[in-house]
Amino acid sequence: MATLIDGLAISEAIRNEVKAGVAELKASRGITPGLATVLVGDDPASATYVRSKHKACAEVGITSFGHVLPATATQAEVLALVNELALQPEVHGILVQVPLPDHINEETVLNAVPLSKDVDGFNPANLGVLGVKGSKPAFAPCTPQGCIELLDRSGVKISGKRAVVLGRSTIVGLPVAMMLLARDATVTICHSRTVDLASVTRQADILIAAIGKPLFVKADMVKPGAAIIDVGTNRIADATRKSGARLVGDVDFDAVKEIASAITPVPGGVGPMTIAMLLKNTLLAASRTS
Repeated sequence: MATLIDGLAISEAIRNEVKAGVAELKASRGITPGLATVLVGDDPASATYVRSKHKACAEVGITSFGHVLPATATQAEVLALVNELALQPEVHGILVQVPLPDHINEETVLNAVPLSKDVDGFNPANLGVLGVKGSKPAFAPCTPQGCIELLDRSGVKISGKRAVVLGRSTIVGLPVAMMLLARDATVTICHSRTVDLASVTRQADILIAAIGKPLFVKADMVKPGAAIIDVGTNRIADATRKSGARLVGDVDFDAVKEIASAITPVPGGVGPMTIAMLLKNTLLAASRTS
């Protein structure tokens, strides 16, 4: 039976560390970390994510600045706001909530966020540095960084291990693969065109599932004793729930937990870590202020 990697407990520990760091920065240098969010449109899920980020900031003493533009906002208007925030000294981090409306070029907007304030780690330049040996980005993307933190704080050794990443998105799959490689893991990235996928995943000492397919990873796809990080968040029908649905990961948790050595649940695994890493990055950005 696998050990449960408790993302709620680990993220709470990180939040407490950030809270102490914020208090120390205020006391020693008079600097209060500030995070600005940019939300374009009225997508309910995006609005919920942004509210949760503002709430988390308040809990650790970080000042947050919320900016909302209508779905009809032009790319020029979004860029103007980002450029304005880049010049504000009280703003140490800028988070542009994605996805953006279809008429706005996401890469162009993310590229406008200065590297020094890119606490979400989505500026293409920050992502690119992950692939340069011996170099570190100003900030690593929050979800991949959270995956690595879960492994570290759970005592899972990375160096020398075989790691398999399911998914090649620029948000999770590619960056987490680069981060594992930088920690001296032997890394394989799998995707929809991978032939005989199960034969590859069964080689993994560390398996990161980030493909967005509910309960996709079955027990026969997992090496006994592997550590499993499930990034997936999928809503499936469940008549036993009042809402008629429940959240599951990309991994068949009940089956896989019987043979893995460690595994994250969904919910309560990777999810809480994303905001914890955002808070940590915002504190880091403020601490670099001259």
